[in-house]
Order: sequence, then structure tokens, then C-alpha cells
Amino acid sequence: MIEDFIAKLGKVNPERIAIIVGDNELSYGELLKMIKEIYDYLSNSIDRKKVVVIHGDYSFNAIALTFALSKLDCVLIPVVTTNKTEIEKKIEVAGPDYILDSRDLSLIQVDKYGKEKTPLYRDLFASDKSGLVLFSSGSTGEPKAMVHDMDNLIRTYLDNKTKQLTFIVFLMFDHIGGLNTMLNILAMGSTMIIPDKRDPHLIGELIQKYNVNVLPASPTFLNMMSISGVFDAYNFSSLKLVTYGTEPMAERLLRTLKEKLPRTRLIQTFGTSETGIIKTKSKSSTSLLMKFDDENQEVKIVDNELWIRSKTRVLGYLNHGGQSFDTDGWFKTGDLVEEKEDGYYRIIGRKSEIINVGGEKVLPGEVENVILELDYIQDCAVFAKESPIVGQVVAVRVVLTSRIPEIGNVKNAIRSYCRGKLEKYKVPAVVIVADSVEYSSRFKKRRK
Repeated sequence: MIEDFIAKLGKVNPERIAIIVGDNELSYGELLKMIKEIYDYLSNSIDRKKVVVIHGDYSFNAIALTFALSKLDCVLIPVVTTNKTEIEKKIEVAGPDYILDSRDLSLIQVDKYGKEKTPLYRDLFASDKSGLVLFSSGSTGEPKAMVHDMDNLIRTYLDNKTKQLTFIVFLMFDHIGGLNTMLNILAMGSTMIIPDKRDPHLIGELIQKYNVNVLPASPTFLNMMSISGVFDAYNFSSLKLVTYGTEPMAERLLRTLKEKLPRTRLIQTFGTSETGIIKTKSKSSTSLLMKFDDENQEVKIVDNELWIRSKTRVLGYLNHGGQSFDTDGWFKTGDLVEEKEDGYYRIIGRKSEIINVGGEKVLPGEVENVILELDYIQDCAVFAKESPIVGQVVAVRVVLTSRIPEIGNVKNAIRSYCRGKLEKYKVPAVVIVADSVEYSSRFKKRRK
């Protein structure tokens, strides 16, 4: 399957730019040459069917390594973090034969894990297939290590039609959404811009400089772009499409984005590390409703939770019992949805983030949307705070704009406004005024 994908790359105009990193460009012809050179180097350094950690985020080398190692029927484990403890933990769970630094292609053999392999690896090797291990974010416990059939994932991109578009790669190399973006871009013969860092103003500069057409990002990062004035500081006329996902989008932010980018389509995406990315269709650029339209995926709603059965699902976990799947192969996503008319759905929050106030359930997003109606609120994050009386109460961290109201107590003003819009148990009992809300390294809002 990987040979078919590489052959598809060979049909693109070899002079067309495939990847831009900083001031350096790599054409499709040069990418194919690099894949061959790295494949030859690895063929003389390691045996086929090995488990290999690729350490480092997106780069020319990292992308070429993905294809070269797949040609060798290896299991790839992309690891982006530079945190030593986190790296060691992931290596311990994954049990690689080699650790490969994508920056300089230095190779370290790991004898410690070389003998006994998990049946998931052995089955892939017996089928002459390459594999992929992804780790969950670990926001609700120890990160889960998921094993994918890489050949099966790549198969879904082979029918992509050629399109001369320019993308910014935002999500990371070890994220299912980031890999999906990379494979989509290359399968279409398009161009990817890899930023040196994920900074709102740098992204704005790159969009203007390279006439970027597509920006995939999280709502948190799009809000950071809005707050920092990026949409007014740079020319976004080339931007045809913004895709957003990984967390719920605030209603006010979606309206703001459409005002700032009136000619740009805004599309909500959805996917999980366990099932892959699902093709979606937003009702409109100003709507949070979307349809799932993917022949490789089935969806259903069970007690307001979205369940998915996927042809691109993981083969299994290295460190998890797999209870996220039922006996019929349905994956319980943990995402709560509302089913609307004409087959549309709205994502309303995470099951794990529900606040239980004396038995009454509160979704953070509902409260955040109300608080964000206040023009002196720049951003907010609602979360649960323990209570000895009712178990939990609603708490919120707010960031104020310069438009502070002429009132004595901002906290009381926020509570008063919420009382007029929400049931009593949903009104924040705790209001914290802060300089910023917390977000993860993946630019997802932290509600804690």
C-alpha cells in the first residue's frame, strides 16, 4: 500500500513544492529522492519489520522517514515531546527496537525490548504490513498507546484528487489529525507549510507570505489569533478554508471568525486516535451543526454519547484493556452530542467534563457560551470545583477585556447575568479573574 502512495507522489509535477520549512523548500521530486536515500540508509542499518521511535516534530526528514520506514514494514512511533520523563514512559510502553532522531537521523538500538513482541506487532509483521503507534493526550489518566495498521490508514488517501492548494500544518506529527493533514496534502499534490512554532502572529505572517489556502486549527488557537489581533494585522484574502476540531467551538468565536473572514469557509472536523478522521459536512460556516459522511465510518448515539464503528480503527492497545470498544466494535468516544434535523449533530461537550451539582448535570460549554455574551469577557473556562455539600459546584476562570463595566464587583455581575440565563445550579459559585485561561500543548482548553 505504501508503494502505491509513493507512486502517487511520483505523478505530481516534480517541480511543485511539497514542503516549506522556514526559508527552505522541498519539491515533490526532491521528496521522492529523499525517501529513497533514507530508505537505502535504513536498509543498511536495520532489519525489516522493526519497531522504531521517530523523535521530533514535522520536518523534511520526519516526513521522508514515515514513508521509508513503512516501506520496510516497520512499526512507526512518532514522539514529539521533549520532556525526558514523558519520552521514557512512551518508550517503555511501546518497546521499540530503535530510537531515530529525525533531526540528524542518528539511530540508537534498544536491546532491552528486542526479543519479545506484543501479538499486535507480530500480527502486523506476519501480514507484511507497517504499523503506527499513537498515544492519547492523557488528559484523564495515563496515555493510551494505540496500534494502527498503517497500510489500512494510507489506503483511504489513494483516491484523493489532485488539488493545487497550500496548507499550514498545525496539529503535531504524533497526532491523528496532524498525520491526516500531512497524508491529505501529499495525496493531493498540494503544498504544506510547517511553522517553526505555533504562534498566532507567525501563523498570520505565513498565511500572508505564502498565500495559504487552508488552515486547520483548534478553537483555542483560533481564539488566540482573534485576541492577539492577527486577523486585522495580516492579509487573509488567500484563505479559502478553516477547519476546526479537537474541542467544542464557542458560538461567539464562530461568529467572530466569520466576521473577520467573510469569504472563508469554516468547517468543523471530527476524529479520534482510535478510529481515525471522519469526513464531515458543516451545515454552514456560521453553524455548529455537522453531518458525518464517510463510507469508512458508522455513527450512532447511545445515551447522548457518540459511538463510532470504523474500518480504520486501531488494532488494539499496548497498555489498555480496550473497554472503550463494545463486542460489536463500536467505539465510545466520550463526546456528548445533540441530534438535530436532517441528520445533523452538534457536539456539546465531553462526558468526562460534566459537572455534577447535587445530581444535576452541567456542561461547561453551555455556561461558557452565556458568559462570553458579556462584552467585557475576553475568554473563559468553566470547570468543576469540589464541594462538601453538593459534591461539585460550577467554577469559571475569566479573562477580562479593557472594557470593564462601571460596576463595583465584576464577579457579582457575571453571576447576576448568568442567573438571568441559566438554571440556578448552573450559575458559577466560584469566579476567578485571571490573565489567561489554561491550555494544553495541543492548544486545547484545560477545564480544571
